[in-house]
Amino acid sequence: MNTFTPADFDFTLLEEGFCAHDIIEQRMKELSMSTFADLFILRLVLRITTDDSKMVFRLSVKFGATLKSCRLLLERAGELGLNNIGVSFHVGSGYTDPETYTQAISDARCVFDMGELGYNMTLLDIGGGFPGFDDSKLKFEDVIISLLSLSSYTKTFLARLKWVQFTAVINPALDKYFPADSEVRVIAEPGRYYVSSAYTLAVNIIGKKVVMKEQLTCGDSTSFISHSSNTPTDEDDGANDRTLMYYVNDGIYSSFNEVLFDPAYGLPRLHKKPKPDERMYPCSIWGQTCDGLDRIVEQCVQPDLQVSEWLLFKHMGAYSVTLSTTFNGFHKPDVHYVMSRSAWYMPYVFCHVFTDL
Repeated sequence: MNTFTPADFDFTLLEEGFCAHDIIEQRMKELSMSTFADLFILRLVLRITTDDSKMVFRLSVKFGATLKSCRLLLERAGELGLNNIGVSFHVGSGYTDPETYTQAISDARCVFDMGELGYNMTLLDIGGGFPGFDDSKLKFEDVIISLLSLSSYTKTFLARLKWVQFTAVINPALDKYFPADSEVRVIAEPGRYYVSSAYTLAVNIIGKKVVMKEQLTCGDSTSFISHSSNTPTDEDDGANDRTLMYYVNDGIYSSFNEVLFDPAYGLPRLHKKPKPDERMYPCSIWGQTCDGLDRIVEQCVQPDLQVSEWLLFKHMGAYSVTLSTTFNGFHKPDVHYVMSRSAWYMPYVFCHVFTDL
């Protein structure tokens, strides 16, 4: 953990031509030579870059060292008397190519093999970004379930409940580059995986606009509303003569921040099941702020809903409430905890399952 504070540095050195790198190195040297050196155990993990070109949220553009620079960094750390205990990486989030993990693990192996530099590396951190729900483009089960850290009881328990299909992209790579006898501890950061499906967001329709397809003239300006060829319409019942714009009490400045990076973030579900013969219309869904970019869904199909009705967005647990703001004076969404009857009794079931094992 980084325990350095601003008080630990003399920033007047910057005015004398020294850079921040020089100040940090000097501070480390002072600590290593002090009478309290034994109290300071600096253990480093070298983060490497990955090919995240296919990811929605790219992290290697900001973080990580290239393989070419790893040797130089490890040599410099050795000169400073620092101990590098492992390698970490993060392939990004919202990915479509699980094979990215294979290359990243292979690259990590290359760093581990720089053993002639005197390091005994025993830790590999494969990062996070794993999808947390089944209807995502790529299921978590298709990416990773590491059996190395699971006890026989846990394996049996998971197999009985069929919660997890033990298919993997990561496991073969780990078996190849970091087999069990390598005694390397493998960890991950599955935050999104745990929290995505834990939240469902309910938004209320606070405004509605019906836009007819024909030419609209307003003063000296003329605008046309047209539909692309893939817009769902109903030629027979005249549902394609208009498009509906719904305004809801949430938006990209609150729970839908990720829409800015992934326009296909998610589609809403109706609070009440529509009638089988209910007419459907092409529509868009907008946030409540004054920003014209505050659009949640560019195109979807919904019935003719009214103001005060509700729409539901599932899998909103990751990077939603934590990133929300009060822009334009709107409040952050309230959080209500709900548990089904079956979930309420689940701990009781777990207890008996493990007892039976």
